[in-house]
Amino acid sequence: MTGLDRPRRLRRTPALRRLVAETTLEPRQLVLPMFVADGLDEPKEISSMPGVRQHSMDSLRKAAVEAVTAGVGGLMLFGVPRHEDKDATGSQATDPDGILNRGLRALADEVGGSTVIMADTCLDEFTDHGHCGVLAADGSVDNDATLHRYVDMALAQAASGADLLGTSGMMDGQVGAVRRGLDAVGRTDTGILAYAAKYASAFYGPFREAVASSLEGDRRTYQQDPANRREAIRELQLDLAEGADIVMVKPAMSYLDILRDVADQATVPVAAYQISGEYAMITAAAERGWIDRRGAILESLMGIRRAGADIVLTYWATEAAHWLS
Repeated sequence: MTGLDRPRRLRRTPALRRLVAETTLEPRQLVLPMFVADGLDEPKEISSMPGVRQHSMDSLRKAAVEAVTAGVGGLMLFGVPRHEDKDATGSQATDPDGILNRGLRALADEVGGSTVIMADTCLDEFTDHGHCGVLAADGSVDNDATLHRYVDMALAQAASGADLLGTSGMMDGQVGAVRRGLDAVGRTDTGILAYAAKYASAFYGPFREAVASSLEGDRRTYQQDPANRREAIRELQLDLAEGADIVMVKPAMSYLDILRDVADQATVPVAAYQISGEYAMITAAAERGWIDRRGAILESLMGIRRAGADIVLTYWATEAAHWLS
């Protein structure tokens, strides 16, 4: 073989590969999703997500400090109320003393100013029916009635110290409603992380255990159909017009084409969520010795970054940050 076309020259040594790498993976680009559960004195393992826990308030603080020390860019908090505190409208979500708002205050007190504190602005953890909104008389999710609950929830989370609100319910108009609600009370600096493209995925299964979901049935009337690609851009454009500060694609692994489309058109930073099912699959395969755990984790994160994510939500955020530092 002769000629000048030898791409392997630039792969010959680690130093050369590092020099010409097209995509970077840094701790600051990672966000750690966390679960805080009411009534816990000690953290509780999530059986379908080995290594991930429902936190007590004390362990939440400790895990947050560890993540921030490792250089993780942000923390996304989910609240897990006691079963008996759930109701049809998710009233615990807007109670200042509800578990999520108490958790946000704990994070703001412990690491506020050192990282970005994010809150899940959705009702599903708090409703006794497990849906992301208020139900109408016929059992369907009432979009516009739900928006009022999201605004109340957003105000409670902003008051509790959240920097970014994760509008994850996939209700039409949710970003605009939350933005107007925040601005009306002077919370103009509180940002919105819009779940612009959130698909009805089979890979959410372990998350349902993590938040002790009460859902029966599915969320296909409001989360996107996995068959649809162009629809994601429609959702993106609506969220941008309504005031989204960051947009997100969820899940990541099976939707890298959607992530690339969104990244190509978004005028704000783009996030992607490496969800519970992705975590569980890699973990299970690694536990059986079928794949190299560290290599698979870092490769999966790099793939999400390469597809266009500026920010990656991953349950490996702290561990990966230690590796990358």
